Amino acid sequence: MENAPKITLEQIQAPIADRIRSYERYIASILHSDNAYVGSISDYILGNRGKQLRPLLVLLSAALHGEIGQRSYMGASLVEMIHTASLIHDDVVDEAYVRRGKPSVNALWHARTAVLIGDYIFARTYHVCLQNKGWDMLTEVTRSIHEVSEGELIQTEQTEKLAMTREIYYDIIYKKTAALLGACGATGAISVGADEEHVNRMREFGNNLGVAFQIKDDILDYSPMEVTGKPTGGDMRERKITLPLLYVLEQSTPAERDLLLAKLSDVRNSPDHVEYLCRAVERGGGLDHARQCMAEYRDKALAFLEGYPDSDVLRSLRLFADFVLSRDK
Repeated sequence: MENAPKITLEQIQAPIADRIRSYERYIASILHSDNAYVGSISDYILGNRGKQLRPLLVLLSAALHGEIGQRSYMGASLVEMIHTASLIHDDVVDEAYVRRGKPSVNALWHARTAVLIGDYIFARTYHVCLQNKGWDMLTEVTRSIHEVSEGELIQTEQTEKLAMTREIYYDIIYKKTAALLGACGATGAISVGADEEHVNRMREFGNNLGVAFQIKDDILDYSPMEVTGKPTGGDMRERKITLPLLYVLEQSTPAERDLLLAKLSDVRNSPDHVEYLCRAVERGGGLDHARQCMAEYRDKALAFLEGYPDSDVLRSLRLFADFVLSRDK
């Protein structure tokens, strides 16, 4: 896969490029505020939204099952803004002052304002959805929100206990990441009136792709900061055990495991332990194992696209799945 031409977002977006432009106008309109202060914060958020993979999945799923329209834009804005609001709140909790290489909202407007603008985004998108009879999509998306919150809480508990197992790891990443991507796939299909079977297929496509997505994030945590823009070993600095390290712990002798966990436990006092742990993961095959698991979940996701007639949109969804694995940020 390393020798394959690099997949670009422009390639993936191509079959629905005009609809994406319409979506951009739609989301700008629903977040518009006549208040200059609120409007300035909203404009900053809209201008720094990253790759926007989640709304793209909603729109591609909608296009696969019908004609993209206002309901599809509403569903895409719902998942994107809920995700955006949660990131704003995360930055407050984590006292993070940089997001995607730019100052975070709490860095520019302080924590209280960041919390309030996150609440504003939640409320505004919910209101628009309910006002336009989007209960079916709201039901789908809100199911994933409590999963995300529960996943974060479970991970917090495991970070304190350092008692991660493979079962708990997959439970966390399903709830933290996969559930929302599953909701994206399902919401797109729901927005154009797809039947239950196809809604379920797109939910499972997103669920499995979401697991692959999070494993890729866990692998990228071992990449140099020059590549990702984030410090190497960021998860370990927070005492998080993700799949690469988990695999090495599983393969270690009791004495080796105790040593690795001792290094991880003391990482806040001794940051140099991060380099030791990174080397142990590389030597122990943790990254190779994680790449293998990631590819398996990508393949599981693609299996749910089988049976659809060939089309530009279907090819874009397959490229979307490969992009998740090939990205370097």
